[in-house]
Amino acid sequence: QVQLVESGGGLVQAGGSLRLSCAASGLTFSVYAMGWFRQASGKEREFVAGIGRSGVTTHYVDSVKGRFSVSRDNVKELVYLQMNSLKPEDTAVYYCAAARTHLARTVVSTRDGMNYWGKGTLVTVSS
Repeated sequence: QVQLVESGGGLVQAGGSLRLSCAASGLTFSVYAMGWFRQASGKEREFVAGIGRSGVTTHYVDSVKGRFSVSRDNVKELVYLQMNSLKPEDTAVYYCAAARTHLARTVVSTRDGMNYWGKGTLVTVSS
């Protein structure tokens, strides 16, 4: 049974930082590209950041470039999202997702492309 479990969310002031973690189990982690998505209240779930199987390639939505950083540890089967300079508009539930890929450098950035999802962790940024 595949499980993706996010942690690290919470309440932070604008300008602060948080690091989200996603622990994977029940799948061969190293053959999955990983992604972070978020869903704000009343809005659609959107792509935030993704990382290829090998960890070499990453991709970010424009609104977080230069502030967020995605990384992974294939030994520990963890993926991280380091979020700096947080803004109130970053407030959302953040989801971890996994996509089976054949190429090590492929990053998946669409909801339909993901095979598995976590249940999310809430990030609230106060102004």
